[in-house]
This record gives sequence, C-alpha cells and structure tokens, in this order.
Amino acid sequence: MVKIQEMNMGSSSGSEENSVRSSSTAVALESEISSDLEEVYHDSLISFQTAAPYCKAITKNNLLAAQREELRRVMDFLILNEHHARTLLIHHCWDIDKLLNTLVDKGKNKLFSEAGIFVVGSRNISSLVSSPTVTCNICMEDCSINEVTMMDCGHSFCNKCKHSLTLYQPCQQTPHISVSIIKDSAGWTQHFTIKITEGQSRRIRCMAHGCDTICDEAIIRNLVRAKNLDLAERFDKFLLESYIEDNKRVKWCPSVPHCGNAIRVGADEYCEVECLCGLQFCFRCSMEVHSPCSCLMWKLWTQKCQDESKTISWISSNAMPCPKCHRAIARDGGCDLMRCICGQTFCWLCGEATGFAHTWYNIDGHKCAGKEKIAPHVMKDLSRYMHHYDHYMAQKRSYTLEVKLGEALQMKVLILERNASTRQDFSWAINGLRMLLLSRRFLAYSYPFAYYMFGDSLFKDEMTNAEKAQKQNQLEVQQRRLQGNVDILSNLIQEQFQWYSTEKLIFIRMNVIKFSELIDAQCKQMHQLIESDFLGSLKMEIHNIAPYNSNGVERAVELSLWDSVTTDSAPPLNITIGDSDSLKERADNELERRRVEVQNNQRQPPSAPAALGRKRISSKRLLKKLLKIPSSVSTCILGKEKK
Repeated sequence: MVKIQEMNMGSSSGSEENSVRSSSTAVALESEISSDLEEVYHDSLISFQTAAPYCKAITKNNLLAAQREELRRVMDFLILNEHHARTLLIHHCWDIDKLLNTLVDKGKNKLFSEAGIFVVGSRNISSLVSSPTVTCNICMEDCSINEVTMMDCGHSFCNKCKHSLTLYQPCQQTPHISVSIIKDSAGWTQHFTIKITEGQSRRIRCMAHGCDTICDEAIIRNLVRAKNLDLAERFDKFLLESYIEDNKRVKWCPSVPHCGNAIRVGADEYCEVECLCGLQFCFRCSMEVHSPCSCLMWKLWTQKCQDESKTISWISSNAMPCPKCHRAIARDGGCDLMRCICGQTFCWLCGEATGFAHTWYNIDGHKCAGKEKIAPHVMKDLSRYMHHYDHYMAQKRSYTLEVKLGEALQMKVLILERNASTRQDFSWAINGLRMLLLSRRFLAYSYPFAYYMFGDSLFKDEMTNAEKAQKQNQLEVQQRRLQGNVDILSNLIQEQFQWYSTEKLIFIRMNVIKFSELIDAQCKQMHQLIESDFLGSLKMEIHNIAPYNSNGVERAVELSLWDSVTTDSAPPLNITIGDSDSLKERADNELERRRVEVQNNQRQPPSAPAALGRKRISSKRLLKKLLKIPSSVSTCILGKEKK
C-alpha cells in the first residue's frame, strides 16, 4: 500500500511537473506566436504606409480611380466595405498615417467609434424584428418594414413620415399670440435632403438623439435619388471631391482659368510642384514658388507690394523724385538743396534741377515757385523695403529675359548637332540654362526673405542687434557671390557659341559646366544657412521652407494606377520653345546662310581686321572678351598668366 501510495505520489508529482512543463511550453509558444504576429503586423503596416515619394497629377478622368486606390488599401487592410473605409478616411482627412497611428495607439474599437462607424453583421430589419410593423420615433406611427430603414447603429425611422408636424412660434406683430406652421416631418429622405443642401454630405449622422453614427452612403443615395436626381448627383460629387478638399496631400491646381487638375504629393507638404498645365506653385500655400521665403513671409511680401496706395501716398507727401534718375528722395532736415546718389542736385521745394552753389535759404540762379513738402523724417522701413524691392525686381527682370533664351538656345544646339561630324552631347547647354533660371529665381526670393528676417515685423525679439547684423552680413556676402557667378553664367549662355571653333566651344562648355556646379553648390549652401542657422534658431515661431532641388521644381506626372514605379529622371526644362520642325528648318537655313557667307569671305582677300582676328589669343583674353568682366575676376578664374 505504501509503495502504491509512493507511486501515486510520484505519478502525481510527475503529472504536476509535466503540467508545469506543458504550461511553460505553451507560454513560450504563445509568446513566440505573438512575436511572429507582431513582426507580420509591423511588416504589413510598413508596406501599407509606403507611398510614392514623387508628386502625381490627378485629372478629372482619374480622380475616382485615385480615391478608390486609397479606399482599397484601407478596405483590404481592415476588411471593411467602401462606406466604412471612406468614413474612416474622411474623419482622418485622408491621412493614412494618422489613421494607422490611431489604430496602433487606441485599437480598432476606439478607431471605429471616434469615426462614427458601427460595424454589424446584418442590417436587415426583417431578420431583427419579429413584428411586421415598426414604430417610427418621429411620427409615432406603426409603419411597414418596407417603409422603414435601419442604420448600422440600430436606429430605424420612416423613409417618408405619413403625417405633417405642427410647430408653434410667436407672431412678430403680436408676440403674445402664437401661430401654427405646418411642416413636413423629417423622415430619412427629408433629413438627407437638408444635410446635402447645407453642404454636410461628407458626414451625415443618424437622426437619433446623441447618436454619432455616420449614415450609409448607399442608403442616402437611393432615398435621395428617388426624390431628386440632381441632389443625388450633387451628393456623389461632394463625396468625390472630399478626396481633394479634405486631403492635406492633395490640392487643386491654382491656375486661372482652372485646368481641372489636382496635385498629390508625398508626406512633406512643404514642397514646390509643377502641374501638367505648366503652372509652378507652392503646395503649402498654393501661391507661386517662393523658396527660400516661408509661406508667411511671401504672403506678407505680396500684400506689401500690392498695397501701393499707402506707399505712393507716403512718397508723394514725404519724398521728391530725382529729376535725373527718378529715385524717391526723402529729407530729414537741412537746407532746400538736395543731392541724389546719382550726383544730380535739385530743389526740394519744386523738384527742378539746379546747380550746387547755394545758401541756407537760396540756390544761386534758381527761382523757386513751389511749396515746401512735409518731410518730417525718413521712414527706415520704407528705405529697407525699397532696397530689397529694387534688388528683387532686378533679379525678376533678368529672369524674365533669360527665360526667353530657351528657343535661341535650342536653335544653337540644333546647329551644333547638324554641324558636328560625330554625334556629341550638348546637354550641358540646356542644363546650364536650367541652373541659370533656378539660381536667378532663388536669388530673387532671397531678398524678400532678408527683408523680413532682419526686420522688426516678424522676429523683433528673436535676435539681438549684434546677432542680426552678423547674420545679415553673412547672407549679403553669399548673395553677392552668387549674383556674380550667375551673371557670368548668363553671359556664357548668351554667347553665339554655335559658330565657335572647337577650342572655343570646349572652353565655353567647360566654363558652363564649372559655373553651373559652382552655382548649385552656392545655392545649396545658402539654403542650408537659411533653413538651419536662421530659421532653425527661431524660438517663438516655426517657419518651414521647401527643400532645395538641383533639378528645379518637381514636375507632376499623370497618375497611373498600372505604373506605380517610375524611374528618377531630371524634369524637362520649363522654357518656352518653338515647334521642333520649325526650329530644325530654321537651323538648316541658318547653316546654309553661314556656309554661303564663309564661301564669299574665302573668295575675297582678307582685310587687316580679319587678319588680326585670326591671331591666337590667350584663354584669359578670350574670357574677358566673351564675358566683358574685369581682369581681377578673370585672374581668379584662370589664375595668373605666365610672363
């Protein structure tokens, strides 16, 4: 008996040990399975969140397909129907990253409840109610099941209530007397009609008091279509445009007249894009591209430039135009004789040009019949504004003229290709013009940035006067260096190098490539200085700017759901050129004219200037001749010439 008992005890202890082992094994297996599930879930999240890093153009034809692409991703991931997926995306402003963060942080139930989703297995009212009639909570009548609609939340009301609703309100003439107003009671159809008319089509909630469930769009569409077909089409249009109106990553192209396209970008909304219609704009503020200015800076700058009435009013009452250069001159005291920076002297009272000899009250040889203008003091802000505005407009005018070089440059390249004995690459000329336009525009927008960065309107308490002066000097040095190199590149591009010899053409090519790379590096350096050192050090406000792109503004490509992967390539040059066939014909005519001219010159004996023109000149003299720059600049480029 003892042995049996010991055996039983041993067997019981063995069973306990086995159970412990099995339980520990089960726990280990469960943890292993959960870790595997976490890895699978993490991988699925990564693949689900992955989006194309480039911008896409959404036309009228593929807007519905673009929306359904986003819907399909949510439907497949969360196993939902289209209505619930759209409700989730509209609630999260079509931001899938935000939707997934809510899912991970709060769980699926909280995700659905916050968005107004109530997922049920069946919404068939006949399967949930045994009675053939249902009492409507609006008209309090027993209605047939066929006349009642139930939403996901379980609330059911009449589609069209049978009785009218009588309301009583005070009369305006006699407030103590109430009058009755007969209204149609608000069944589902009337409720949907009112919400669509009021512009609330995207999130129509249940009629029950305190219920936040979003009504099924299929039910809304069917009931409204039976009453008003145009209103049902309007409802579908609102749902379709929600993909653009409520989506931070998609915006309409601001072209006027509107081209009908929308642009979809990646995660960063601070970027500059180009639509299929050719319009370039800032995606964040829908205004023209303005980097390195922030959106707020550019908005203030455009308002200041457009508000000409105050500036002109102040200038007319406090300044006098120079009779020679027409600059606005303000007086802060002294006598009536004014001297402009161009050297012209004139009378402050009448504005006429005079000599220099004068006393405190009179100017020799001048009789003034004008009245003294009121000029109490010079406005410092106006002086700063005019300084930055003049530099900004000078760069903009140069940019406008250089844009027109596109067709002429295309002509030069065609002549070079036809005149070359072997196939050669002349893309350096097109790339040089692209860099010229990019840097010229970047330089132009740096002056409005400097106006607000170092002024008192935005960042008055962000920097001390010493820090402000140091940073302003640092930026101005880079602006002067960049402008000098940009002007040199502009002169190189404008040269008639299609008629140059091989040596001269190689020289032009090397310098175009050299200065293009140098300007690109300087633009990157200035952008980094502005973004990191200037705007990055701000404590009170955050000003983000679009990143610098050496290829220029990113051009959108038309959305194609069948081609999700595209190769990275430089965007085409955004310049206006003529028809390719006409350009080729003009190039052939130009080559023929040049050939005849050369033949005629060969028949005649060379004149003295022509003979002198065939002399070899040094590369340093050639650069000075082509670019018309001082000798000090050419010495810095080519080095000292050997004696």
